[in-house]
Amino acid sequence: MNIIDQNIPIFARIAEGIKDHILTGDIHEGEQLTSTTQISKEYNINIATVNKAVNLLVSEGLVFKKRGIGMFVAEGAVEKLITERRKVFKDRYIKGTLAEAKRLRYSVEELQNMVAEVYRSE
Repeated sequence: MNIIDQNIPIFARIAEGIKDHILTGDIHEGEQLTSTTQISKEYNINIATVNKAVNLLVSEGLVFKKRGIGMFVAEGAVEKLITERRKVFKDRYIKGTLAEAKRLRYSVEELQNMVAEVYRSE
């Protein structure tokens, strides 16, 4: 879990870290999350902050609580995350990149070739 970026509240960084683990398959749909107490101890963070992060995930429909057992990843969480992140990716990266590409007078074909070349090499 990456909780380094100081410009983002800790609870949001914790939530993003859990989302990353869900998206990468480290935590699967239907699987139980690490307990809030354990996360709190592991990162030396107030448990109320961890609970706020988990409650954010609940409100987004990504996790749910089984009373007396713990928190679990909801079915469909991966698809929700992919949809959300694709929109952010487009808005944050593609639009700005295309604006610069237009200023540099790249054609669509040149951009497609460049993207394909980089994609293959990664």
